[in-house]
Amino acid sequence: MGKDVIVACDFSSKEQVLTFLDKFTGRKPFVKIGMELYYAEGPGIVREIKARGHKIFLDLKLHDIPNTVRKAMAVLSNLDVDITNLHAAGTKNMMKAALEGLTRPDGTRPLLIAVTQLTSTDQESMESDLMIHAPMDEVVMHYAKCAEEAGLDGIVCSPLEAGKVHDCCGRHFLTVTPGVRFADGDVGDQKRVMTPAAARKIGSDYIVVGRPITAAADPVAAYERCVAEFCD
Repeated sequence: MGKDVIVACDFSSKEQVLTFLDKFTGRKPFVKIGMELYYAEGPGIVREIKARGHKIFLDLKLHDIPNTVRKAMAVLSNLDVDITNLHAAGTKNMMKAALEGLTRPDGTRPLLIAVTQLTSTDQESMESDLMIHAPMDEVVMHYAKCAEEAGLDGIVCSPLEAGKVHDCCGRHFLTVTPGVRFADGDVGDQKRVMTPAAARKIGSDYIVVGRPITAAADPVAAYERCVAEFCD
């Protein structure tokens, strides 16, 4: 996979997401299905969107004991998504178990990436709420290195950290970066953000873009603008 824009389809119903995707009569965007839509509609919505020809990042952020995550990933592997994820904070053993569960009998599997720190988390909240007192960069790099050593394909991180992750873990190690906003857009509740063009320059492999596209007056135009700034 090369650089791509992933559209965060954070809708609460099948009708809403399909109405949105129907607008894209040309290029079919890579889409992220997160907890809201998955919990509302179940695995059927994943199969339906996949059947329409979209690549899918299934963003459920698993975090549990290794055996539970192994079994859950074995179920998710049947959905034929392209990327799925978990929390790096679950430890290397959990990440290794996830890989075991995700790998199909023929040896194929979706890409597996780990969440380091959410883009809504800043240094102050990490220290006060999570009792993690190391600098954010050090925490993210440590989680990234643990994910790489566990055999994962990459991490979810802020675009601010993408270049450093590649320096730490190698260029092959994928960086999937939410927290992307247009220069003239609203940052919402994200605290560590960057424009598509800047994310490209700093080394993000995939950017995840939600409201700047899904809430735009012309979502297709917003998506094409994002692709032009990041990919073309």
